[in-house]
Amino acid sequence: MTTSAHRYDAAVARYFDAWNARDAQARARAVAAAWTEDGRYTDPLADAVGHEAITAVIAAAHDRFPGFAFRLAGTVDGHHDTARFSWELVNTADGSAPVAGSDVITLGSGDRVRAVYGFLDRLPEGA
Repeated sequence: MTTSAHRYDAAVARYFDAWNARDAQARARAVAAAWTEDGRYTDPLADAVGHEAITAVIAAAHDRFPGFAFRLAGTVDGHHDTARFSWELVNTADGSAPVAGSDVITLGSGDRVRAVYGFLDRLPEGA
């Protein structure tokens, strides 16, 4: 693995740590480790700026899909300060993945996420 590939993989691993943190304190710590102070998360359902707002978006996803976890689907591809990857939201009880998407991230200081541009590739009806 090249140094730059490790950089993107490490940033995405921290990103998933934040999305998969179960309790409020762990989630807040994980968001702070993954995003810059002024970080932004944008997808078709949310637009959040700053740690507190991003933490709230993640908490809402856990409330809407209890018992689910985010996982990387495929590999991370990156260049300069930008990376892209696909993910799935997996039911930990039965392994089904009713939600899937692709994200593009830009990295800022300390290789923390400065911005996320999320796309939903698969979403259950009514979700």
